Amino acid sequence: MSTTKTEDAADGKSTANGGGVVCQEGGVTILRPTDLSEMLAAGTKEVHEKAENTEFVKDFLRGRIRKELFKLGHVALYFTYSAMEEEIERNKEHPHFAPLYFPHELHRRDALARDLQYFFGEDWENQISMSPATQRYVERIHQIGRDEPALLVAHAYTRYMGDLSGGQVLRKVAQRAMKLPPTGEGLNFYEFDGIHSAKAFKQLYRSRMNELELDTNIKQNVVEEAVLAFQFNMEIFGELEEVGKTLEDDVLDAAPAHDAHGEMQGDLSKCPYYAAKMAASGGSSCICQMAKTMLRNPSGQVILAAWIAALAGLAAWYLM
Repeated sequence: MSTTKTEDAADGKSTANGGGVVCQEGGVTILRPTDLSEMLAAGTKEVHEKAENTEFVKDFLRGRIRKELFKLGHVALYFTYSAMEEEIERNKEHPHFAPLYFPHELHRRDALARDLQYFFGEDWENQISMSPATQRYVERIHQIGRDEPALLVAHAYTRYMGDLSGGQVLRKVAQRAMKLPPTGEGLNFYEFDGIHSAKAFKQLYRSRMNELELDTNIKQNVVEEAVLAFQFNMEIFGELEEVGKTLEDDVLDAAPAHDAHGEMQGDLSKCPYYAAKMAASGGSSCICQMAKTMLRNPSGQVILAAWIAALAGLAAWYLM
């Protein structure tokens, strides 16, 4: 039986976690295949790979961005998070979700509202509307919030853990691409002021999720809902791709930051898509090849950084 180990556990302890057992040995936590986080990793692997191969993600890996699409991506995020956080508030005391209620640390609606005000102006609410793909996503979130609150776990985990996994890398790239102010205007979405250590918080969140008292059938339903969440996101990606075909080529410069000696700054491996791609293809040779490709592109750019975090949570499952 395969297991996954995580750091920062107490030695020699064992605790029940719903469908499985978390055994803490020698300073690590050993996760069982019946843990919800492990089931999600296995159950969403195929759809994760499909998402990686959409034109949207390929464009991201090539480094291309259009500002108008970035803004529309933020609009879709705003409506999605508004629906999700409304249902989270409705179900914050429900036993199938209550342990995952972290509004101060995680909620994104207000941050996205500030970003939209920056991009669209004071009357931003009158300038935005919900696209058809986003509306289908939002309607599904409201439906499960009313009828099957346990399934909110799939959407919350995929979104929030993805934001934490890739947000800081994407923030820097977007800031450089659109020449946004260093004070953070337009990038509030990526700021988690209530979280001091993203790694520690993600470990806590996964632990809380694995401790939910869910039977095997409900856990499987959560996995299926996570697959559906990916499909909704891919529909939005496709919708934005179609919009992009009607726009002028206003690709913005997001070349990797270099120091005074011409060396790249920052850790490229922390980008969730880069990491997931390397994990999927395997081997240091692929890493070297990707690095060489990036270095040969002096104007490396990023498309729709706001929506890339939608997939990063799955990268975290494979890497941590």
